[in-house]
Amino acid sequence: MARSFEVTDQVQSYVVDHGSFPPSPVLSQLREDTAALGRSSGMQIGHDEGQLLTWLTRLVGARNAIEVGTFTGYSSLCIAEGLADGGRLLCCDVSEEWTALARGAWEKAGVADRIELRIAPALETLTALPDEPTIDLAFIDADKGGYVSYWDALVPRMRPGGVIATDNTLWSGDVVKDDSSDETLTAVKAFNDHVRADDRMETVMLPAYDGLTLSRRR
Repeated sequence: MARSFEVTDQVQSYVVDHGSFPPSPVLSQLREDTAALGRSSGMQIGHDEGQLLTWLTRLVGARNAIEVGTFTGYSSLCIAEGLADGGRLLCCDVSEEWTALARGAWEKAGVADRIELRIAPALETLTALPDEPTIDLAFIDADKGGYVSYWDALVPRMRPGGVIATDNTLWSGDVVKDDSSDETLTAVKAFNDHVRADDRMETVMLPAYDGLTLSRRR
């Protein structure tokens, strides 16, 4: 049996159709609106990864969640839909333009009251949070050069059993290449090594999407 295969649009649709969280009309429209942005639209996660985020949020019973890198709001909407009753999501981003789409989608989906958006460098937002370990779920999907700093700010604030999901950790499979000229690739590889060495967390890397690392606080 093949160890890997091409995940075509047809395969992805099959996967999504067989999940418990079909994309809502708001999510589907948001995907179309984001596509209109052109090349930058590639930063948006797919329906399949969105389903995983909703499921993961429910799995940990998240009431206190944080997202680092919101873009146009697809992932935040998926997380918000999975929050436990009374749950809150804090979103960190620096773009008023892109998050304007997010705000509109949150309103249409009826989850705006669960989400707080802070427009500021994410590290400033994270380090200003209380030191207590109260975070149930965190999703990191932002500038790769900041990943280690975001991780270091989040881990002490994760409650035991809390989960950090980090996107793009295989970087199109290039992590196995020895290429020091690519600053982003170098940053991703440094982050992966940093996570592997952190014995406060239990970690698995999924060879799915563009690489998704799941880490659980011991």
